[in-house]
Amino acid sequence: MSECNHDCSSCSQSCADRDPKSLLAPPHAGAAFDKVIAVVSGKGGVGKSLVTGLLSVSAQRAGYQTAILDADVTGPSVPRMFGLREKAMGNENEIFPVLTKTGIKTMSLNLLLEDETAPVVWRGPVIAGTVKQFWTDVAWGKNDVMFIDMPPGTGDVPLTVFQSIPVDGIIVVTSPQELVGMIVEKAVNMAGLMNIPVLGLVENMSYAVCPDCGKHIPVFGESHVGEVAAKYSLPLLGRIPINPKLAAACDAGLIELFEGDWLDGALKAALS
Repeated sequence: MSECNHDCSSCSQSCADRDPKSLLAPPHAGAAFDKVIAVVSGKGGVGKSLVTGLLSVSAQRAGYQTAILDADVTGPSVPRMFGLREKAMGNENEIFPVLTKTGIKTMSLNLLLEDETAPVVWRGPVIAGTVKQFWTDVAWGKNDVMFIDMPPGTGDVPLTVFQSIPVDGIIVVTSPQELVGMIVEKAVNMAGLMNIPVLGLVENMSYAVCPDCGKHIPVFGESHVGEVAAKYSLPLLGRIPINPKLAAACDAGLIELFEGDWLDGALKAALS
C-alpha cells in the first residue's frame, strides 16, 4: 500500500481512522430519493445506457417519479435516446433538470454544452467533480427513484459515485460473449469492495428473434451470463434481444415509446 496522503476522495482503501460515511455528499436542498440505483458495466458498448433508459421509462409508466443522472460524462447518450434538445437552465444557486416527454427528470453534460458533438477532453478528477455536482447542485426535488447511468470500467467516476452518493444497489449489464464475463466479475468485485449491493445482472443483445418462426437465435454464441450469476449467487434480472425497432426508437429519440417486458424483473428488484 502506498503512503497515505490523507485525501480519502481518491482512495478506495479502508483504514481505522476513516469514517466510511464521511464522503457522502448531501443532495441539493429539497432533493429526496427513495431509491438510487446505479447501472454499471465493466466495459463499454454492452448497452448500459439502453438499460438505464428502459428502466427509467418503465418506472415512470408505473407511476413512479423518476430521475436520471448521466454520469457517463465523456460519452453521454441519454439525451439523444430521449430526444432532448433544450439545454438545462440554472442560476447561481442551482441547475434545473430537463424533463423528458413523459416527465423524467434528466441531467447530462450534453444538456449543458452548446454543441453536443464537442469532445469532453477532461482529466479524471474534473469529470468526477462534474458528476458530483450533478448530485449536489441540481434541483432534483422529490423522487421515487433515480437511475445513474455509469461510465464503463472501475475508475475515478465510479469511485466518486460510490463514495459520494448513497447508492442503494447496482445492476450490472453484460452481453453474451465469454470475454465479457471476466469484465462483469470486475464490476461485481468493485461493488463488493465499496459495500454496494449488487441487485443482479441484465444481459443485452442476448438473442435475435426469427421473424418467420419466432425462434431465439444466439447471434453472439451461447450465453455465459448464467455461469457468472451462479458464481456470485446473483439473479439474472432480464435478457434484452437484438431488436431493430428498439434501436431505431433510441436513434430517433423515442425510447419512451418502446414496447417490451424484458426488464420487468430488473425494475422490481430496483424498486423493492
